[in-house]
Amino acid sequence: MDWLNKRHHLKRLKLFFVVAGLVIAISLLKVFVHWMQFEFVTLSTLLTSAIGGAIFIIGFLLSGVLSDYKESERLPADIRVALEAIHDDAMCFAEKAKSFQLGSLRAILSGILVTLQKGLGHEGAHSRLQPVIAEIDKLTPVFAQMDSLGMPANFIVRLRGQQDQLRRCVFRIYHIQSMQFVPSVYILVKTLVAAIVLLLLFLETEGSPGTALIFGFISYMFIYALYLIETLEQPFRKDHESLDDVSLFLLREFADKLAQCDAADPATVVRDPGP
Repeated sequence: MDWLNKRHHLKRLKLFFVVAGLVIAISLLKVFVHWMQFEFVTLSTLLTSAIGGAIFIIGFLLSGVLSDYKESERLPADIRVALEAIHDDAMCFAEKAKSFQLGSLRAILSGILVTLQKGLGHEGAHSRLQPVIAEIDKLTPVFAQMDSLGMPANFIVRLRGQQDQLRRCVFRIYHIQSMQFVPSVYILVKTLVAAIVLLLLFLETEGSPGTALIFGFISYMFIYALYLIETLEQPFRKDHESLDDVSLFLLREFADKLAQCDAADPATVVRDPGP
């Protein structure tokens, strides 16, 4: 368990190590520029104003990205609630209507979870969720079968409402993963960060340890913010060695629950027909 905890902490610090490595490399380049006397930019109020403006624009972009990230954290719970409601209503109905195949419904719910995990992973480029929508659409004929077998109309309406909630959540994830928040502003932030780092690189300094620390701190702040925005733009980047993506543990637990239900009642398991 100790090595698992160490790996967990290393994942948490992955972005820090990446940015710190870049800052160290840029700081060494700054030392070389100072030693070769290539510095030609003098410190003025224009430079400090440019740094302040860049901080404001980065804050604006970061606030927009964080709002989508906070919304993304709620979506797995909403999906879990809809799946639980559909499964519970189907289980209660299966006790009364013996001809209803509960295993087929569980297979569809499992398919939704599997395709969602694949679509958000490397295999689906973190945004290929069309197969998930196709799996959700498979619930429609199942609900029609339940209606024909005598399920009350208010329960059918409830089930279709949960199906619509699944579609809403998946489409929202699809949109967040596929679209970039104000692409023009993101390009502006990239160019601003590059320009400010270059200006600081050729800024006339005394070469003292204090000025080196200030240069490293400012570079670290801008570069880290740039990487952080890029990381948060896709909250569901599965299969990455990072803890910054939105966790799907609620959906994994529901998949385990479905497997336990199938194991407890093997008669409901849908088996592939033989050749």
